[in-house]
Amino acid sequence: MDVVVVAGALASKPDNGGEAWVRLSWVLGLRRLGFDPWLVEQVDPPTAAAGADFFARTVAAHGLEGRAALLVEGSEEPRGNLEELAADAVALVNISGNLRDPALLARFDRCAYVDLDPGFTQIWHEEGRLGGQLAAHHRHFTVGLNLGAPDCPLPTAGIEWVPLPPPVLLDLWEAPAERRFDRFTSVATWRNSLGPPEDGDRRYTLKHHQLRRFAGVPERAGLPFELALAIHPDEAAEAAALEERGWALVDPAAVAADPAAFREYVRGSGAEFSVTQGIYAEARTGWVSDRTAHYLACGRPAVVQETGIPAALRPEAGLLTFAEPPGAVAAAEAMVADYDHHADAARAWARETFDSDRVLTRMLEALL
Repeated sequence: MDVVVVAGALASKPDNGGEAWVRLSWVLGLRRLGFDPWLVEQVDPPTAAAGADFFARTVAAHGLEGRAALLVEGSEEPRGNLEELAADAVALVNISGNLRDPALLARFDRCAYVDLDPGFTQIWHEEGRLGGQLAAHHRHFTVGLNLGAPDCPLPTAGIEWVPLPPPVLLDLWEAPAERRFDRFTSVATWRNSLGPPEDGDRRYTLKHHQLRRFAGVPERAGLPFELALAIHPDEAAEAAALEERGWALVDPAAVAADPAAFREYVRGSGAEFSVTQGIYAEARTGWVSDRTAHYLACGRPAVVQETGIPAALRPEAGLLTFAEPPGAVAAAEAMVADYDHHADAARAWARETFDSDRVLTRMLEALL
């Protein structure tokens, strides 16, 4: 079988079942297609110490023992084995550019860069913060389905960004037999540590800015909204403000700390309601969330912030979008009022758009 190496953050995101699924979907999806996939993660020593156990448990739970490795910076092991693996592999799929080692990158015949953060990646590249990393790849894919379009102002630096929805293994995300709306849910992190990206004189916003902006939706809609929110104790006042406006907050470590728990949380929800990192919407990137793709796959419709998904790609039902708070309220009410129709449409659109067999085959055809 042909070897494909997938590089991505797993130990770097411990106790985060949703993020684990992002990487697992690529590895397990490639295995379904008949490849011999390996999972590799490049980490610094502190990250390895903090996340190695999560890495090992996740790998073991999905039958990837002997097909996964942590490349700890400054350590020679397992570097030698990875050099041989790279020389034998038909391709590297480098998710968010996790594998940065230039000598290892050069050993692969074909390298694909997979951009999960449209806007951040392109601005950082323009600022020189990524060095020559993008140039070390042969093809560049992005979940920003509108990146490069006339109404998306982000710099592309002459790189052809190939739109690619996030892959989902549909057979692992079957819709539960019971269909009912009980509440909107989502899983989120309040604040990242990177700061708002800037492009020229334009300063974009982040997730917490958008959560503040749409904080009043639950009380205005009169519907149940729950958010598994990772937020630092120092910002307890922000969490309290959300709760005062109708949000039920739960600890993501309690409901979504590993892939199995994350899947059950999503499948046990009625629908998703989610805002984005502000830049995804403000720059009209056409960003599609892997988390939302998983909600849709198990027949859980979604009400999400508008990011500029091209009209030819968006469904008529199952996914409703909003740009302003009144629109968010109206979309939530419309979803609940015709829930069965939207639930059916959600699964149908996921089958058409996110099926890992289709997505990964298209990626490999473009790369190889």
